[in-house]
Amino acid sequence: MSSPKIKAAAPLTFDLPVSLIAKLEKARRGHQLGSASEVVRLALAHFDLGAFQSTREPHRQISVRIAGKQRTELRQAAKRKDVSVGELIRAALEQLPDKAKSGSPARQRK
Repeated sequence: MSSPKIKAAAPLTFDLPVSLIAKLEKARRGHQLGSASEVVRLALAHFDLGAFQSTREPHRQISVRIAGKQRTELRQAAKRKDVSVGELIRAALEQLPDKAKSGSPARQRK
């Protein structure tokens, strides 16, 4: 009977904020490691995957109608800022006050 074969490490691609990449590089130097892969493997070896609790709020998809001009402006801004359209909409909703200022119309169309 032969022993089970261990798969070779395959590349795993994911996004990190620039601040975390800087921390990864600092940890690489601090632990005298040769690569980002070694830092990630070390971090995972010390991390309790079973105890992890996500702090991200659950998301739910919704569908809304946005006029062509505003949709174009939104797409262009997302491209310029290198963010998703959804991120811009979330930011706009977070800044929207709960009540309209007195004297301002509740609905505006562009």
